[in-house]
Amino acid sequence: MSFISTKPIPVRERLIMALDVPGIPEAQALVEELGDSVIFYKVGMELFMLGDYFGFIEWLKQHNKKVFVDLKFFDVPATVGRAIKALSRKGVDFATVHGNDAMLEAAAKKKGDLKVLAVTALTSLDRGDLDDLGFVCDVHDLVLSRAKRALQIGCDGIVSSGLEAPMLREELGHKLLVITPGIRPVDNREDDDQKRVVSVETAFQNGADYIVVGRPIRDAENRKAMAEKIQDQILAQFSSY
Repeated sequence: MSFISTKPIPVRERLIMALDVPGIPEAQALVEELGDSVIFYKVGMELFMLGDYFGFIEWLKQHNKKVFVDLKFFDVPATVGRAIKALSRKGVDFATVHGNDAMLEAAAKKKGDLKVLAVTALTSLDRGDLDDLGFVCDVHDLVLSRAKRALQIGCDGIVSSGLEAPMLREELGHKLLVITPGIRPVDNREDDDQKRVVSVETAFQNGADYIVVGRPIRDAENRKAMAEKIQDQILAQFSSY
């Protein structure tokens, strides 16, 4: 069964490139190298620690790029709310919160035009990892529970593996944005720290609205060609709808 997204999102914006690189200059060079093959970028914790993070966000906006701030806010609810409110003034499009209901609610109340995404279960975690963290429930149950609460609280979407997306669409329809990381256009490498991964096609057929791709583009011999290849794969999923 196909759960292809019905939201009016421009097809080329459905690819989000993760800028997991060792510095701001490297990130800027990669964005310039990719040109119009990528419109949407995720800037995370690594770049936050390595330079003028917010200056770089402004630079991305000046280059007509969309920005997903992936800092997984987790703090006292009032602090999370104030952080999200400040971030919304910077023209950011998406931001992640990785906390409990009170944190998500505080973020949702202060988000303005910013879309708040609740993290369900990191795609780098498998059953053994969840056991180590003390989660006795099945990963599917954990993801569904967090997604339901995020919707009720007023979040705009969730970050979830493509493996859980069909269950989310069956239970919640298309009410939430589903952003799916852990995309692998080719076979997973042995040194890959992502465990719950899917292909581009599977992610969208399972119900993703957006996919996040990092190392398959970053580590490609021809990065722009790889980004365009993925864009073509995405377009093929929506061309008949």
